[in-house]
Amino acid sequence: MLPTLLIVDDERSTRDGLRSALEEAFDVYTASGSREALTILKNEPIQVLLTDLRLGGDSGMDLLDAALALPTPPVAIMMTAYGSVDTAVEAMRRGAWHFVTKPLNLDEVEMLLKHALRARTLEAENQQLTEQVKTSHKIDRLIGQSPEIQKVVERIRQVAPTRATILIEGETGTGKEVVASLLHHLSGRPAAKLVTVHCAALSAQLLESELFGHEKGAFTGASQRRIGRFEQADGGTLFLDEIGDIDASTQIKLLRVLSERSIERVGSNTTLKVDVRVIAATHKNLRELVDRGDFREDLYFRLNVVKVEMPALRARREDIVLLANAFLREFAHDNQRPVKPLTDEALQLLLAYDWPGNVRELRTAIEHGVVMSNDPAIDVRHLPQFLLAPASRAPVSAPVSKNSLATAVDFNLHALETQAIRAALSNAMGNRTQAAQLLGISRRTLQRKLQELGL
Repeated sequence: MLPTLLIVDDERSTRDGLRSALEEAFDVYTASGSREALTILKNEPIQVLLTDLRLGGDSGMDLLDAALALPTPPVAIMMTAYGSVDTAVEAMRRGAWHFVTKPLNLDEVEMLLKHALRARTLEAENQQLTEQVKTSHKIDRLIGQSPEIQKVVERIRQVAPTRATILIEGETGTGKEVVASLLHHLSGRPAAKLVTVHCAALSAQLLESELFGHEKGAFTGASQRRIGRFEQADGGTLFLDEIGDIDASTQIKLLRVLSERSIERVGSNTTLKVDVRVIAATHKNLRELVDRGDFREDLYFRLNVVKVEMPALRARREDIVLLANAFLREFAHDNQRPVKPLTDEALQLLLAYDWPGNVRELRTAIEHGVVMSNDPAIDVRHLPQFLLAPASRAPVSAPVSKNSLATAVDFNLHALETQAIRAALSNAMGNRTQAAQLLGISRRTLQRKLQELGL
């Protein structure tokens, strides 16, 4: 893929001349002023910015400041017919990579742009390698020591350096996005990007445009050409989260990309080659979706070259304490509070809970405890109330009458109260006064409930 270049000049002849001279080496965008330029910079992965110092009523210096303040700033080069040493120094002080004066020598401009891009690439490579080293040292500590998670760790280490497409399956909250990040950072692709698309959050039309991009005028509202996520991830990794929710049309297009390693922007007939490593994730069982006819089998095979199955937290309870302590340190730091230990009763409560929301739910519970505790330690009363009464809903298999529905509700309430009281008594080590406090009722009410429920 060609590197992206944005040319900003209020003179159309200058923009067109530069585009004509540079479009073989760059994917060129143009803008006549700061507002149009900023719109492009915010929506497209522009790598190099070449802007005039004077843009009609706007200042190229102000555009430079705004561009370099973006989360992923371009490397910027200023050009002007009013050059001076002072102006050049000011542009460099504000972060410009270089400064050129008009009239421009097009060969020199092209060489300068390529040198600037190479300097930025080397900088990104160094940063990427640093992050890769950090990640490789953290992989064991971050995700736990249970046999179940160690299998995941070993698989990550084995497949991360390859180009294989990977499918991550697991319940919501098990850490699929964390695994995708680890796979990318250990992939050995220097200066590569990890681009994430949450497929379930987008409609079919928006998802297609988001993945493959579109040309100006491709549909109503397409006022500018847009580079899709596949192009943004070129040379790196594309993480497709909740892949099980994409529609049939997008499934066909995605299959072509995985088969041919090429895309077409919406509204274009031009085929663009992409070098992208795809990682997909879903909380659904894709094999079951294939069997029901809701997911293409050929796409399933393309995605499922290597599968990483994330275990539920309840299947690796020995990791709960490790994760809880890590979250304690994180949220104490974030909230500028001392790191407090969990009491034995609080730990027992965490270990007894089933964690339907998995690691994400544990993380939320620990954050709640850190924020709510003003004591030397985090106790049961500082943790969320849902931990005291874990209950599951039994599916209703057939319609019920009014009388039978009332009976079912009574049964569920009976079960809920029983579980809550047993959990409170367990965490209070049998002390009924403390158990009543945990439940938010009086000791006399607890005594009555124990008799009613036969406990």
